Amino acid sequence: MPDSPSLVAPPLNQTLAVAHSPLAEPGEARALARQLGLDWLGVVKPKQVRGYNMVLFMDDQGLALQQTGKGAPGPVRAEFVTGKMGYRREHGGGAGQLVARAVGLQKTRASLHVLDATAGLGQDAFVLASLGCTVTLFERNPVIHALLADGLYRAALNPDCAPIVARMALNPGSSIDWMASAGAGAADVVYLDPMFPHRDKSALVKKEMQLFRQVVGDDDDASRLLGAGLACARYRVVVKRPRKAPTLEGPEPATRVEGKSSRYDIYPLQALPA
Repeated sequence: MPDSPSLVAPPLNQTLAVAHSPLAEPGEARALARQLGLDWLGVVKPKQVRGYNMVLFMDDQGLALQQTGKGAPGPVRAEFVTGKMGYRREHGGGAGQLVARAVGLQKTRASLHVLDATAGLGQDAFVLASLGCTVTLFERNPVIHALLADGLYRAALNPDCAPIVARMALNPGSSIDWMASAGAGAADVVYLDPMFPHRDKSALVKKEMQLFRQVVGDDDDASRLLGAGLACARYRVVVKRPRKAPTLEGPEPATRVEGKSSRYDIYPLQALPA
């Protein structure tokens, strides 16, 4: 890792670097680059970067994943205080939201421990925590984990979000390993939202998914995640899928909750507590 900023083009298989604005702390950006094994570009505007498809960009609003070049879509962040998640926190549908119905919050008043085994940017986990669940999150991709950790850190500084974040515990590494070692009943509900093979090239994909695919790829072990979840959950496993996607390999879900673009396949193990 160079000790001074570099704009030299990387090897062909390296598409991501770390950069920051003049308002960010350069030591933090360089430390993140070293932690992730990425080149550090110093102070640079993403639209001016050449040789990298994306940058992890630090500015006064936190950490973002940003496509480079002119005309690129805006940054992707784990954001809970403002924007879509801020609005959802203040005006959401409570336990009537699809993810809450799938987890079973309309059927119990118990405070459930939910394991979000594929946390991503943590949006569903934040919704569940805002409704009283204790949520253990796993995100194994170090780049996405860094984005989520940054978002949770910033949310914890907000008086309205801090009590919600206090019910969320983010972990690195494989949730499959954790579930295998934790054993049966370690979580009340296991929640899975694996990346799936995207085959419809004509479909418009949200910018989050476009960037995620470049960083993460597909979760080829989704069926293993389901099997591990069924062995770990006390009451049910919930799998989020695109509405028309096939179910994961394994047992068939007993029921599902459907929305306009996605659905939640539900694998019940025993009745939720009253």
